[in-house]
Amino acid sequence: MSKVKTSFFCQNCGTQYAKWQGQCNACKEWNTIAEEIIQKQEKVAWKSEPTSNGKAPRPLKINEIDSTLEIRMDTTDGELNRVLGGGIVPGSLTLLGGEPGIGKSTLLLQISLKLPYKTLYVSGEESQKQIKMRAERITPDSENCYILTETKTQNIFKQIEAIQPEIVIIDSIQTLHTDYIESTAGSISQIRETTAELIKFAKETNIPVILIGHITKDGNIAGPKILEHMVDTVLQFEGDRNHVYRILRSLKNRFGSTAELGIYEMLGSGLREVSNPSEILISHKDEEMSGTAIATTMEGMRPLMIEIQSLVSTAVYGTPQRSTTGYNAKRLNMILAVLEKRAGFRLGAKDVFLNVTGGISVDDPAIDLAVVAAILSSNEDIPVTKGFCFAGEVGLSGEIRPVNRVDQRIQEAEKLGFTTIFVSKYNKIALKNTGIKIELVAKIEDVAGILFG
Repeated sequence: MSKVKTSFFCQNCGTQYAKWQGQCNACKEWNTIAEEIIQKQEKVAWKSEPTSNGKAPRPLKINEIDSTLEIRMDTTDGELNRVLGGGIVPGSLTLLGGEPGIGKSTLLLQISLKLPYKTLYVSGEESQKQIKMRAERITPDSENCYILTETKTQNIFKQIEAIQPEIVIIDSIQTLHTDYIESTAGSISQIRETTAELIKFAKETNIPVILIGHITKDGNIAGPKILEHMVDTVLQFEGDRNHVYRILRSLKNRFGSTAELGIYEMLGSGLREVSNPSEILISHKDEEMSGTAIATTMEGMRPLMIEIQSLVSTAVYGTPQRSTTGYNAKRLNMILAVLEKRAGFRLGAKDVFLNVTGGISVDDPAIDLAVVAAILSSNEDIPVTKGFCFAGEVGLSGEIRPVNRVDQRIQEAEKLGFTTIFVSKYNKIALKNTGIKIELVAKIEDVAGILFG
């Protein structure tokens, strides 16, 4: 009987050590190093078909490589297509992460039921009857979707050879294990080895594979960081389980932009695509209230209208509070300092609370002007005129800086019925004869003068 070989791995970053130690040298975390069995057999999990001449592949000039087969596969889901960059690339490996209960399995099951391609949905967490119950709520019938409940990669590859699917979906990578690694499922070694087997399979057969990945309490995908380096695309499914809206972001994409955003609404019958997210991100109210302003932002190529809410009140406990939801707290402090120093507004002794409605987080500096308008509106207790929106970055000297793609922002505001948009006077605007008034401003004082007199 051969001796069992073991090694020590950091459960946070995946670094391997010959013996146990208290702190990981790579990620500096304490008590994350655990022993795992790494005994391997000299076997190959997936063998590619031999070449016609029996020789190993040779290097090719880049202009000799045929790319005509690399046509993206339509997922029939407009939001997912947008985030992926136009569809699924054959032979690619996509990793979808998100919190428990957010809807990862529902999203991929819904897509697999509607795909026009033969799809194998492999689940290591639910039985076939449980998946069938969920599938009946989404789509009553599907001819192209096969359900397999299996966790061993060798058995999965046997079923793939038998069924010959065009797309493979794995739910989830943390439940898989291979015979060639003797550690438990979900360990660093198993995740790395099973992912490597799936990558080899995808590249050699040109069949795309989509993986679901669990996340840790810190919000990172569980397993070694190398997992995210190995795959082609990393998607993040976000949202609050107390809200019905879900956001699909691309954290890494070798075949498209990482700035795109997809929005879904969680219903009893599955996830519904939200084609016009501006309507759900703006509150509907009967009367005007102070402390709210509408900003235009860009997520990839898509313009969005979002609502900024602010509350400014006298500090009760002596030390003013600065609290934000969906907006950078340090940037809020910078804007408050600019308002105090450059525009003369005394906000140093007041609490300031800021919220981006809809439960989304925005990093676009173009919403700075709307933040300023919301704060001043709450401070003066005067509502911003209905139909006004804003697109501008605030500089440290109080100037309104130009933003990118201002024409698209103006067109989106006009489409949704806004009457006036505030932009920097230094922006180059190519639009002519628009139905919306474009208010050009240079400094914060100009904005305050127009809004509040």
